[in-house]
Amino acid sequence: MPVYSMTGYASAQHRNTAATGENTNATAPFQIGMELRSVNSRFLDISFKLADELRPFEPALRDLLVSRLKRGKLELRATIEHASTSQIPDPQPRVLQRLGAVQDQIKAWMPSAPPLAVVDILRMCTADAPATQDLGTPLLALAESVLHGLLDARQREGNRLATMLLGHIAQLRTLAQQAGPLIPQVVEASRQRFLARWKDAMALADGVLPEAAQERALTEATAFAIRIDVAEELTRLGAHLDEIDRLITQGGEIGKRLDFLIQELHREANTLGSKSAALELTRLSVDMKVLIEQMREQVQNLE
Repeated sequence: MPVYSMTGYASAQHRNTAATGENTNATAPFQIGMELRSVNSRFLDISFKLADELRPFEPALRDLLVSRLKRGKLELRATIEHASTSQIPDPQPRVLQRLGAVQDQIKAWMPSAPPLAVVDILRMCTADAPATQDLGTPLLALAESVLHGLLDARQREGNRLATMLLGHIAQLRTLAQQAGPLIPQVVEASRQRFLARWKDAMALADGVLPEAAQERALTEATAFAIRIDVAEELTRLGAHLDEIDRLITQGGEIGKRLDFLIQELHREANTLGSKSAALELTRLSVDMKVLIEQMREQVQNLE
């Protein structure tokens, strides 16, 4: 499965033309423009900015987005532009006839009522067409097209992020391999320094190192060596890297799981630095934390 980012943008337009012939229910020409953009978010958060004529279709648009997207802060904008006033539709004869009859009835009861103006007649003729019903089909078809465009954009961005993450994983493995051979050397060197200082301290006290004191020194040195041994941290770090690699290869909705694993990576790198008894291990720990922080920023954009 592909890896999807939560960041993307897509737009499209639909233009309809005036129908010709004897279609008395044809609507005037119009153009619908739609934009869909998304950024990262913990959950799916959708907002709409629709023209008044398109607001009745918000539930259908929401259902479409929810069926295809799982996470991200989305904003859908849709506008509609009608034909210019120079393209005035021909009034329908049956409507004109009906308006004339209604006007005569009103005049019979209210002789002082003003006659209908041309603009009033044109507005009533246009309102006679079921415009809202005619907008639904092209609007949802346009939304489907824009959604496909957004998914393609999110997939391209997701592939780019996945490639970057795999590159960081490779660098972290290299750093872990560099740290591995240093562990026995650091542990033994620290153990020897501890014993040497213990002997110096005992020599200043008595001049002789008793067997009991020597055994105590060996026990303390061993315990200290265990405390500074970071082999376990490196092993867990490698296991986390393997799991991240597997999830990226698997694809799908992996953002939340990767975010948790990045936290675990950061914890192991911190422990590696705090237990480090050598400058080289400290440098490796810092390099690891820099890479892990970069991975955290990228993972937060994955669905």
